[in-house]
Amino acid sequence: MNKDTVSATALPQYQILKADLLPDSESNLDSMEMKEKPIGDSSIPFRDLTNPETKKESIGQLIDKLDVENSIRYQRTPEDTYCNVYAYDFCHFSKVYVPTVWWTDESLEKIKQGQEVTAVFEDTVDRIYSSAIHDWLSEWGPHFGWERMATVDEIQNKVNANGGVGIICAKRKIKGLSGHIVPVVPETDSHKAYRENGTVIYPLQSQAGILNYNYFSEVRKDWWNDELYSSHVFYYHE
Repeated sequence: MNKDTVSATALPQYQILKADLLPDSESNLDSMEMKEKPIGDSSIPFRDLTNPETKKESIGQLIDKLDVENSIRYQRTPEDTYCNVYAYDFCHFSKVYVPTVWWTDESLEKIKQGQEVTAVFEDTVDRIYSSAIHDWLSEWGPHFGWERMATVDEIQNKVNANGGVGIICAKRKIKGLSGHIVPVVPETDSHKAYRENGTVIYPLQSQAGILNYNYFSEVRKDWWNDELYSSHVFYYHE
């Protein structure tokens, strides 16, 4: 097995494992390369799961370290934006799973039949983009610990109280065009969600996209309701 592969064996009742490739030192914040792989940088902090306070503190440290506003890895190009890459990295270091590559249909069928499948980029796994992640969250999210939320107020309150990970994901109306995916993050002394009458209207978020923000709430309003999108979902992971 080479450094680009990682094994996954089907478990009973069609349990599907993560489709992660192995980290690579060439996948880093100062490079546009290897976006399909986890970042191979030991200086990036993982979320500290000791208690809600350490979770929230370490998420803040992670946002500072990933520095989506300035890191080369997340900067838009004339062809693409990288909301999905940032969301994947944020979740990876928060110790929860959202895919940046996912099993092909053929690979899923083999796994369901009990066959052992190895994650090989552009063979058994391919990149997955935000519109497809919207559908992935509904189909596979609960399998990986994601709980669907009804409102942004609910998701912000859970993130604040427990130091978990929130996700907003929207699917484009036009097939093949990019949707959007954004983490919802704990409020801090200097960064707040926007509320009306005590209810969160625009949660505190962190994103890569056409514009990159370490933190934002009001600046993009309720972007998930934009007419570009056919559907959106809110999810939370402890």
